[in-house]
Amino acid sequence: MSLLTSVDARTSQVDDFRVLLDEALHDFVRARQDLAPELTAELRGLILAGGKRIRPTFAWWGWRAAGGAPPVDAVVRALVALELLQCCALVHDDVMDRSVTRRGKPSVHESFAARHRRERWAGSARQYGDSAAVLVGDLALAWADDALVTAGLPADALMRAWGPWQAMRTEMIMGQHLDLLGVARREESLEAAVRVAALKTAAYTVERPLHLGAALAGADDDVVDALRAYGHDIGVAFQLRDDLMGVFGDSALTGKPVGEDLREGKRTPLMSIALSRAQGDPAAQRLLRRCLGSGSVSERTVADVCELLVELGAVAAVEKHIEMLAASGVAALERTDIDDDARRELVRLAGRAVKRTT
Repeated sequence: MSLLTSVDARTSQVDDFRVLLDEALHDFVRARQDLAPELTAELRGLILAGGKRIRPTFAWWGWRAAGGAPPVDAVVRALVALELLQCCALVHDDVMDRSVTRRGKPSVHESFAARHRRERWAGSARQYGDSAAVLVGDLALAWADDALVTAGLPADALMRAWGPWQAMRTEMIMGQHLDLLGVARREESLEAAVRVAALKTAAYTVERPLHLGAALAGADDDVVDALRAYGHDIGVAFQLRDDLMGVFGDSALTGKPVGEDLREGKRTPLMSIALSRAQGDPAAQRLLRRCLGSGSVSERTVADVCELLVELGAVAAVEKHIEMLAASGVAALERTDIDDDARRELVRLAGRAVKRTT
């Protein structure tokens, strides 16, 4: 018997939902494995290689929080769309950031470029790799729409979900553009960095998935508002933790080189706080801007900047803000009437999101 047919007895644990979602993901990809085989192979590898399934998990508990009712199997299939949307974002983001690895393996554009070199094909290996990766990301985005529309949801549930789904896609793209724009304009303000975090990560990682799940369940405005308030705060805290991991994380756990965000010159709230605190110290400002303005920095520079971020108190300030946002997000759940099991799980997920190491 399929796990999806026995889900009603298995909805109390995140791990059980993960099993259900992975089964739905495998089914979705398997049904399309003969379409655009080379692109699909890369996409399949990224989707089925694991991942934390954060976005569908928050959507599931948003649905549960609002008293979600059958058809449960259709809801699980619909949430496959969120994992496909994430794949689109990861593939395109890696191209833009020139990231060599993803989850400890070659990024999609690097994988295609390597094959181009092995086969001694004509033209530029890098251009081919980037172009093919863009198509993989586009395919993931197209399939994300397919997953939502063909999941078997009742028409009224699909109509309710379409608004948050449209908003989530647009906000993700807007956030990515603001990230690129911040680098191009040499943005240093904390306000600009936080806006990027809110759009690029918070909205499509936590807030909108919760909104989507609640909409599928037919939640009223009070429940949606409370879940979105929680989602915004936990989502920004998630990104702030990601910023710290991007500088100080263990590459064996994150699958990314230590200090990669510094090498990429990312305009994060962490760096904005550090620049503000370095006012009056020209040497410290020069060191920080060396990372922000250079496409290549040495291991020594990365180590020096890491040390400076701690000395300036920027790391401690970000940690304090993460704690504040986590508390604020959890408090938002107390302002409305939601399912008790879902409330407890959302509190637990908040802790995992802001304290994670991978």
